[in-house]
Amino acid sequence: MAETDRDDLISIIEEEEQDTDIPETMPLMPVRDVVIFTDMLLPLFVGRDKSVRAVEEAVANDSYLMLATQKDPNVENPKPDQIYRVGTVGRVLRMLKLPDGRLKALVQGVTKARIVEYARKKVYYKVKVELLEEPEAESSSVELEALMRNVREYSEKILALRGEMTGEVSSILESIEDPGKLADLVASNLNLKLDESQMVLEILDPVERLKKVNDFLSKEVEVSAIQAKIQSDVREEISKTQRDYYLREQVRAIHRELGEYDEKIQEVEEYTKKIKKAKMPKDAEDEAQKQLRRLEQMHPDSGESSIVRTYLDWLVEMPWSKSTKDVLDIKRAKEILDKNHYGLEKIKDRILEYLSVRKLNPGMKGPILCFVGPPGVGKTSLGRAIGSAMKRKFVRISLGGVRDEAEIRGHRRTYIGALPGRILQGLKTAGVNNPVFMMDEIDKLVSDFRGDPSSALLEALDPEQNVAFSDHYINLPFDLSKVMFILTANHTDTIPSALLDRMEVIHLSGYTEEEKRLIAEEYLLPRQIKENGLKPKQISISTNALMQIIQEYTSEAGLRNLERELGTLCRKVARRIAEKEKGPFVITKGNISKFLGIPEYQPEMDQEESQVGLATGLAWTQVGGEVLYVEASLIGGKGDLIITGQLGEVMQESARAAVSYARANIESLGVDERIFESTDMHIHVPAGAIPKDGPSAGIAMATALISALTGRAINKDVAMTGEITLRGRVLPIGGLKEKAMGAVRGGVKTVIMPLKNRKDLAEIPMNVKRKIKFVPVSHMDEVLPLTLEDAPEKSGGFPDEADDSDELETGED
Repeated sequence: MAETDRDDLISIIEEEEQDTDIPETMPLMPVRDVVIFTDMLLPLFVGRDKSVRAVEEAVANDSYLMLATQKDPNVENPKPDQIYRVGTVGRVLRMLKLPDGRLKALVQGVTKARIVEYARKKVYYKVKVELLEEPEAESSSVELEALMRNVREYSEKILALRGEMTGEVSSILESIEDPGKLADLVASNLNLKLDESQMVLEILDPVERLKKVNDFLSKEVEVSAIQAKIQSDVREEISKTQRDYYLREQVRAIHRELGEYDEKIQEVEEYTKKIKKAKMPKDAEDEAQKQLRRLEQMHPDSGESSIVRTYLDWLVEMPWSKSTKDVLDIKRAKEILDKNHYGLEKIKDRILEYLSVRKLNPGMKGPILCFVGPPGVGKTSLGRAIGSAMKRKFVRISLGGVRDEAEIRGHRRTYIGALPGRILQGLKTAGVNNPVFMMDEIDKLVSDFRGDPSSALLEALDPEQNVAFSDHYINLPFDLSKVMFILTANHTDTIPSALLDRMEVIHLSGYTEEEKRLIAEEYLLPRQIKENGLKPKQISISTNALMQIIQEYTSEAGLRNLERELGTLCRKVARRIAEKEKGPFVITKGNISKFLGIPEYQPEMDQEESQVGLATGLAWTQVGGEVLYVEASLIGGKGDLIITGQLGEVMQESARAAVSYARANIESLGVDERIFESTDMHIHVPAGAIPKDGPSAGIAMATALISALTGRAINKDVAMTGEITLRGRVLPIGGLKEKAMGAVRGGVKTVIMPLKNRKDLAEIPMNVKRKIKFVPVSHMDEVLPLTLEDAPEKSGGFPDEADDSDELETGED
């Protein structure tokens, strides 16, 4: 390994007395990491065996040695083709053997030479060399003088930037008049690459060599200047930091000596600890530090300082990296869901599917579910049960009536009293970034001049975007992808399509009477007994009494009114106990009116007997399915159609289609065609204060009108639903499950439905199928024989599609 001693490199030794004869053949020592120039004096540490032998051979003879640089300094034993041909003949002035077997030799470059051939390759290299003579430069050239002066100035500038410039070095540079020697001296002290130094060595013309060195010098001056500037800046920054630290420590010491309490310093220190503890993302931490520096420079009582404090409080209290660990025990989760909710198997299966996938893929994004169903079916409580099953925090916000976009995305900090939106507020309250987040009443958002909240929800509820949700107040991306969003709605009609597309909609239908009884016995009654301070042994309600409450005191798809009535019973009993009456109190069908008063609803149909022009339809409402009556009457006139009952445009069109169908088939119905010339037709749907719309009452209107025209009564136990066309075809409708449950509550025994809705029978509970006979039809010709009591029987029975549905009618599928 050859090393350069810097003190020797910047000094020039006058030519010593040498033997004038340099042998043609001499030992070769490859050197690495350095190119040796003429008149260069440097110590070499020799450790390789071949190099040690070559130095010893040179010292034993005339002390001349060929010094050539190897091309790759990492090669331990270079071959001839790995060594540059041009090198320097050196003379060993002094040699010292070291204890570890290495040699330390002081070598001086004598003259340039080229290796002609290798005379010996074993033990050590011995080569035949050709001495290279340099042409003489023109001493009177003005250009050469300018070039040499330029090289001296560059050299002095570089040494000054490095802090190595001395008067002695300057004298040496000025004393050298030979351009070749000046080029060699400067090149040997520049931090050049090996190939660049070798390039300079191989240039024999001293002027050209000096020009090349000048080029390297100009580049080195720029690099050294930039390096010196960087070092100066670093030193200044370190000095400023140390100065600021000492000053702060002195200020603290002064306050301590005076016994003063520096609240501002303590506040900054507390925020610094909180920022570090919050484990924010880098961009959020940078913003927090920036705001903290602003706060540090403000007066504590300024108005802006309170704004910055509030903002910092929100930043450090947001759950950037806090999350709860999911409990992915599928069996336990199922037990919790079954314990809190009866039925709802479809939703429970969806939650268990999510937990199963989460168990296999922990990095999956949270789902965005939307529970749609009538009030009181358990949408909100189901969300709480999901959080409990997963052992996640539960957050709930209500969006009903929200009309300001800032409620979702927050206010900008320029406003007084600005706060983040409801989403980030909920996450802060939860304290974790992966809660079960429920948004109630998503269908009741309102938009006005203050913005559209539903559009603001698009980013939060999009799995591809909510990984970097941006709130106007925080103004930093926050990851919502771990949040499990659950939304609730009574219907989807008012939800914008873009928002609806981002959610997985799960419909919750109402409960049957049997399901209500089971839920009341297992959940509602025990809860009301506990809330009213009673003991289970003090009150009991018979099954018949419970069914009477369901049938005669409530009429709803959900359970809220049922729970209210049970609460009323418990309060009545609690009062009697408080008045010292002895129990236990047994509520039966016979004495229930003493507690709840007169029944509000009749479970059976309103009509006691079949009537002409009165048809029973089925309607879907926000609170579930209901029975809908359609009345038709003929009065004197000119054949006009009168429609009343606050019907929407679609329903009015269904009435007109029913009239057109009846007039087109007047002959087959056995009605005199002249009746339309002197008679007006009036179709009315009772409960005129309630707006109604939809196409599903089409066949009920047609049946009521045909009944009025023919004078045939309509079977009171039959209800029907389906859209009618001008040709009498019955088209499919929606909400068959809800309508079927409404039919059960209304005491209907037979439901006529479109044939294409037969697939929906699979979703109807078996206890509903056992109570109602479902008859699929495809044309009005099939409806009339089933609804008009005195309609003649058709030979050969009903069409094949109706016959195929007989198995479905019994519910034994």
